[in-house]
Amino acid sequence: MSLAQTYNRVVLGRPWLWLMLVAVLVASAASQIPKIKLDASADSLMLQGDPSLELFRETGARYASEDFLLITWQPDGPLLAPASLEPLRAMADELRQLPGVSSVVTVWDVPLLESPPVALSDITSPDPLPSLTDPDIDIDLVLRELTTSPIYADLLASRDGTLTAVQINLRRDDTYFELLAQRDALRFKEAKEGLGSAEQAELATVKRAFKAHTAKGLEASGALVQSVRGIAADYEQYATLFVGGVPMIASDMVSFVRSDLVTFGGAILGIMLVVLAVIFRSPRWVVIPLVTCSSTVVVMLGLLGALDWRMTVISSNFVAVLLTITLAICIHLIVRYRELHALDPEGDLYERVANTVRLMAVPCFYTGLTTVVAFVSLVVSGIQPVIDFGWMMTVGIGVALLLAFILVPCLMLVWPWGKSHSHHGNDPTLTAFFAKLTDRHGATIIAVTLVVVVAVVVGIRRLEVENRFIDYFHESTEIYQGMELLDSKLGGTIPLDILISAPDPGALPGLEPVAVADPVPVAEDDPFLEEEKSFAAPESAEDGLDDEWGDEWGDEFDGGFDDFASPAGDSDFQPSYWFSLQGMRELDAVHAYVDSLPETGKVLSLSTVFAVVKNLLGDDIGSVELALVQKSLPDDIKGMMVDPYFSTEHDQARLTVRVMETSPSLRRDQFLNDVQYHLTNEMGFAEEQLEFTGMLVLYNNVLQSLFRSQILTLGAVFLAILVMFLVLFRSLSLALLALAPNILAAGLVLGVMGLAGIPLDIMTITIAAIVVGIGVDNCIHYVHRYTREFPLDRDYRATMHRCHSSIGRALYYTTLTIVIGFSTLTLSNFTPSIYFGVLTVLAMVAAVLGALLLLPQLIILFKPLGPEGAQQ
Repeated sequence: MSLAQTYNRVVLGRPWLWLMLVAVLVASAASQIPKIKLDASADSLMLQGDPSLELFRETGARYASEDFLLITWQPDGPLLAPASLEPLRAMADELRQLPGVSSVVTVWDVPLLESPPVALSDITSPDPLPSLTDPDIDIDLVLRELTTSPIYADLLASRDGTLTAVQINLRRDDTYFELLAQRDALRFKEAKEGLGSAEQAELATVKRAFKAHTAKGLEASGALVQSVRGIAADYEQYATLFVGGVPMIASDMVSFVRSDLVTFGGAILGIMLVVLAVIFRSPRWVVIPLVTCSSTVVVMLGLLGALDWRMTVISSNFVAVLLTITLAICIHLIVRYRELHALDPEGDLYERVANTVRLMAVPCFYTGLTTVVAFVSLVVSGIQPVIDFGWMMTVGIGVALLLAFILVPCLMLVWPWGKSHSHHGNDPTLTAFFAKLTDRHGATIIAVTLVVVVAVVVGIRRLEVENRFIDYFHESTEIYQGMELLDSKLGGTIPLDILISAPDPGALPGLEPVAVADPVPVAEDDPFLEEEKSFAAPESAEDGLDDEWGDEWGDEFDGGFDDFASPAGDSDFQPSYWFSLQGMRELDAVHAYVDSLPETGKVLSLSTVFAVVKNLLGDDIGSVELALVQKSLPDDIKGMMVDPYFSTEHDQARLTVRVMETSPSLRRDQFLNDVQYHLTNEMGFAEEQLEFTGMLVLYNNVLQSLFRSQILTLGAVFLAILVMFLVLFRSLSLALLALAPNILAAGLVLGVMGLAGIPLDIMTITIAAIVVGIGVDNCIHYVHRYTREFPLDRDYRATMHRCHSSIGRALYYTTLTIVIGFSTLTLSNFTPSIYFGVLTVLAMVAAVLGALLLLPQLIILFKPLGPEGAQQ
């Protein structure tokens, strides 16, 4: 028994049974939808296997850090007036009571070194330093210090004195990092050596535990963000406030994804209803595709919930794309059925449905297969959400094909007979107009195509693998406004760490220990101090290098500032190279260079500490003072001024840089290459001394990897599709002709992005796969129908007219629905969703025009099916 006969007997012979089975499946899947979790964590967007990611996590594990939220406080009156300070302190006290908050840092909580200026001996004494809580503090001096201090200016307060920041430090989630370390260690071993059965089971267990823990963490973080926003809202009468920080961005992105899923998924279904009603003018042909599309989406969402398969910002358009693909299958089946009904209105219903399935099974199977190939190309990206999106669409296409070939024919069989739709290609339609254009203006179509090719080449050459994260959000959103304010007033948003290791001690002259017996520094006019170089062997690990966005805040203001311990004398103490005059000069030069770049905002390093000491001593600083800073500061002051920028264990200096996200000149890859070049070629550092890490580096690596993996992978995708075309059409020339419009459509989207200045990033990169995946369907259906119609008269032009009036209608109906449906995404607050909608509309229009104008003209021009008949 053939496959078609088996299908007819098992499925078409028992339509009610299969409809009930599908209903049970859909109901079961619907019960799993509440389990769906959305993931917007920074970890989910990183490039797996990236050496920079390993360094990023290594430094994070080495220097334990806390995540944080940030509130900007901008009063209408003076910043340090009682009307501003008192409600600020009250808000901070409320924030400290929230669960999960470890500390809150405001201008009330930091030590003041210049209000009035203190001596270095005051810093090393056990007595607390002055602060705003002192009743006799000079407010004018405090404001001047906050706005000019190398530590506080552009970090705790804006230089114009109108804005301050409140940092809410969150308790470090040690369980998260422990599970992350276990998972990554097992993954690394799996990639290098392979795992035994016990270790495979352990890895699976750790993965489940990690996913469960991150889900709880994201939920708790979202609740905390809402609580912080609620408290901030209570104080809006005293100042203008914005909430910022990685947890807030993650929480808002989850909200955007959830809103887009519900709002635009429902909107697309509603638009489908209207468009189908206008096209087919029959409830039967509106209900059947909508039921099929809805069932497919519900089953897939239920599968995601049951398997704890997380949706992200990248896969947030999964529902819209799956609805589109399912609808296309349904429309092709319905249009073909209506054609058969029109030819034989009195014919047997069962035979008509069976013939519909038989005629459409092959092209639909190949369209599904080619679409799968396009989406599988995303799997090589190395970014888990992009990989997940590729697999989600692969599984979703399989579900769509299965349900479409069960629900559509079964519903046709059980639905009451309707009036036949009689059209024979003589009624005026847009597809008939396209046929006339192809027939009469073939040369113009080829000429326009060549012009488009030139524009595509120009556009692709201008395509940039760059973007501004702030542009992901609408200007009205709190994320956009807060990031813009941080850039303009508080020193930037994107963190970058530059790690500089001390030079090889063998290359340095002999070292003498520096005695630090007395904590009070003594200035010396010794000319030899200018040439002295001191180097220290590693002592012990110091806390201070953070791996989260802007964690320099947490480093600087970590802990209180009282109960200082007196330094112990140590006549044999040998300071690090970085606490010698030579090391200080080198760090000062690096700091000044990085700070001078237009793309950078606040820069902090040991050079900042040295500047503070110079302010206290009037630039009279020597080896004793430098050694005192390293060895004799109390732990709390050391934790604020030294530990964030120096690792004793690795004898490594750290510069924390916040890059301006709103900088018009920011090009991440070029920026990093320029800094690397300057430090090595202009300043003489060895390449092995330098390491770059931070979110700027990681995100740049993601973008560069996407370009290499995805754009270059498109060539392999087209090659695979060409092979499938060869199998389907059994003609190399016909396969090449069918591939041409798809290459042009994909190129057109990328070219328009380049010409319009739309960057290629983690969101827009998926457009190319979608263009190929959906656009290629049009050519498969058209060529498959063309090869069936051509033997009737072997007349290329007559065959073209028949195809436009039959399969062309299905292509037109599908494209019209997609275009109107995806246009609703332009109403999103999430800019990538807007780009996705606009570019998908462009891609679908280009694909259908290629199938209905360029493809038939190429077929007529090159005659891949043999000589024309005598009647032409």
